[in-house]
Amino acid sequence: MRKLILKMSVSIDGFVGGPKGEIDWLLNSMDAGVVSWILDLISQSGVHIMGSRTFQDMMAYWPTSADPIAGPMNDIPKIVFSKKGIVRPMDQGSTTQALKDANRLDLEKGVSQSALTHNFSSWTNAQVASGDLVEEINRLKNQEGKPILAHGGARFAQSLVRHNLIDEYNLVIHPIVLGQGLPLFSNSTNRMKFSLLSSTRFSCGTIANTYQPI
Repeated sequence: MRKLILKMSVSIDGFVGGPKGEIDWLLNSMDAGVVSWILDLISQSGVHIMGSRTFQDMMAYWPTSADPIAGPMNDIPKIVFSKKGIVRPMDQGSTTQALKDANRLDLEKGVSQSALTHNFSSWTNAQVASGDLVEEINRLKNQEGKPILAHGGARFAQSLVRHNLIDEYNLVIHPIVLGQGLPLFSNSTNRMKFSLLSSTRFSCGTIANTYQPI
């Protein structure tokens, strides 16, 4: 058995993205300590699961990224959850706000594309899971190996929360109130209780909390 870990950045008022999926607020409140914490979490994972839109965003960004997280993000095997059964490359007209924000902030900070050759095969050879979400996740959990990581994608994360599939929540809480946006727990109809396993405070004011549902 292996556990499913969710890693999400969250505003103080519980949003994981702005009204249009904006993520500039979280990218502007990260320091080297936050990056190192995320890098350690991702590096311990055996497979990265996500919805099709998040997959398209990440495939368009990470293979040429100079970000320190790019290495494990590109190396870890991917599984895409898509009812259509086929993941098509995203055309320019369907570019998400999150991808636009990431590319724009890279330009503003003078971050150029990486000269390194990243492992693109984890994207081109990604598995597609098109069956029932609960059945597919339970099948993955019953396999041997390192933890399953869900990292990004508000709607996909909401589905995992709604079906009580997450074994460990890693929430990076940023010191900002958005007022409105995409909530993580919007589809949860029952009261949820958690045990705090660890809490790490960073100099930028961001806090990473690890919770276990109880």
